[in-house]
Amino acid sequence: MVLIAQNNLEFILEFAILMQIAIIIFFNLIKISLSRVMLFSLVLTIGLTLLFTFDALALFIPVLGLHEFTHTYGPIALMAIVSAWAALSTMSEVGIGVLSIKRFIFLLIILITIVGGLVHRDFLILWIIGLILGFFLISKSFRQKSFLTAKRVIAVVGVIVIGFTSLELLSRILGMTILSPIVRIDRIIQNAAPSLQLVIKNTTLFGHVQGSSYWGASDTGSSSGYIALPVFIILAFGLPYQIFFGTLVTKKDIIDYFVPGIFGYAFDFGYIVLVLLLIWCIFVIAIGLKILADYRDKREKGNKNYLGREALLIGSLTAFASQAILGLFIINRAINGTALITFIFLSGMVIAHIIMVKK
Repeated sequence: MVLIAQNNLEFILEFAILMQIAIIIFFNLIKISLSRVMLFSLVLTIGLTLLFTFDALALFIPVLGLHEFTHTYGPIALMAIVSAWAALSTMSEVGIGVLSIKRFIFLLIILITIVGGLVHRDFLILWIIGLILGFFLISKSFRQKSFLTAKRVIAVVGVIVIGFTSLELLSRILGMTILSPIVRIDRIIQNAAPSLQLVIKNTTLFGHVQGSSYWGASDTGSSSGYIALPVFIILAFGLPYQIFFGTLVTKKDIIDYFVPGIFGYAFDFGYIVLVLLLIWCIFVIAIGLKILADYRDKREKGNKNYLGREALLIGSLTAFASQAILGLFIINRAINGTALITFIFLSGMVIAHIIMVKK
């Protein structure tokens, strides 16, 4: 049948289209009020904080098993925390006292920074980029004083240095190299050069030179499984794609872990798909900023029908843009596997604001 995806790329596209449509329908089935966004964001943030804490404890209690939840749910946590802060800014505008809730959310930000950073250093990059971008969008949307001041920039740099140093000291005291950011950086540096050579030498317009991937003679020259939806979804449908699972998972690190997404997507799908992906990301961010400006104009004219949507859009746009930056330009794994589902979901959470059925 024509609708049955023949490879990983087609499956990703079909999955993405269906998810965008589902989110648009969902947006028009429920009322997105400010109070609901606030409640949803708080509950979600608390839940993810507990989840990340469990994952951090697994580093010290191996029997719990390390699940790396930050890869999948890190951007979702970012969306929730920024949406909650945006909702509080709206409440502050109308004179509602929100100081105690702001303190609680700030505490959650600190907790997520600590436990998320313990599990993955790339999560810290996502988190810091997202918080800076999120607070910047909030300050612009509510015409507040500029968020980016010299003191705050110095404070962010200080937090990064302290966090990096603390993790390195903790790893040496406990003898746990898994916590060491220096070991992680050294590993990436050692493997980045051969990975980049493989990509640059073999990438074509529509994939890569046939036989240049791990699969050798059976390589199809495109959609070789380096970029794919989670394996459990592919196996559940019994789809005959080239995928890395079980003991083969580490074999895809050469593309999945050691190069940025622009190289990973180019190698597996070709330069044409990479360009289309970049265009899509720019489109989502641009349309999100345009709708955000429209929501601000409506709010300033006294229209309160879009307050919840505005807060949710700020959070969704922040999370999508931050994940795109991390995945495309720093580490491919941030937009691959289960994280790819999150990436598709967040794009839908922005695009859904384009269509609204009049009730």
